[in-house]
Amino acid sequence: MRDVFDIYTIIFLALAVFIFLRLRSVLGQRTGRERPPYDPYAAREPGRPATEKVVTLPNRTPEAAAVKPAEPVAPGERWKGIAEAGSVLATGLDALVAADANFDPKHFLTGARAAYEMIVNAFAEGDRRTLKNLLSREVYDGFESAITEREKRGETVESRFVSIDNAEITAAELRARTAQLTVRFQSKLISVTRDKNGNVIDGNAEKVTDVTDVWTFARDLSSRDPNWKLVATEAGQ
Repeated sequence: MRDVFDIYTIIFLALAVFIFLRLRSVLGQRTGRERPPYDPYAAREPGRPATEKVVTLPNRTPEAAAVKPAEPVAPGERWKGIAEAGSVLATGLDALVAADANFDPKHFLTGARAAYEMIVNAFAEGDRRTLKNLLSREVYDGFESAITEREKRGETVESRFVSIDNAEITAAELRARTAQLTVRFQSKLISVTRDKNGNVIDGNAEKVTDVTDVWTFARDLSSRDPNWKLVATEAGQ
């Protein structure tokens, strides 16, 4: 029985490491030109439009490096379902692929969705270790400061994702050797903040809220680190 237990323990540990590495492969290096971070649970201004600046980037994950480039496709079909032919976004993605033929936007979005949910939940739980691994230094400092202030007041946040309805790349850019991708997330979230006595001071534990966020991920292509990191966040519409 001990041998069986040891085998299953090793299998589950290996799976956990694999899943963690797959998730981290979506995130990267700070750029130094990012927008200021914001508190994901701060009140969102309903009339404030999202600023979606354009970005172009190359991505190379450990898995992608071993995969052969995709077969050539017609220019108008290359980014079908991702960007319109001839658009600024398509041009940015073309430049990205020119720098890294293995870039796969659908693979990137899968990881970005997972990272989005993980980061929002980690902020609610005050999980600094998880946040530090996924955020640039500037964004982490903003999140950590908000968590510290919340803890000083004795407040707690409870959040639960109902669904992530959509995640789309809105911009792609390559600046020098720093790659950036901006993603617009639309999700449904239940969130409530309680004071030290357990009283609700923000949100509603029974209400599902529609949330739109615009997040920018970046990676330094000159670095051997294949990971992407969140470098800018803002509320969208």
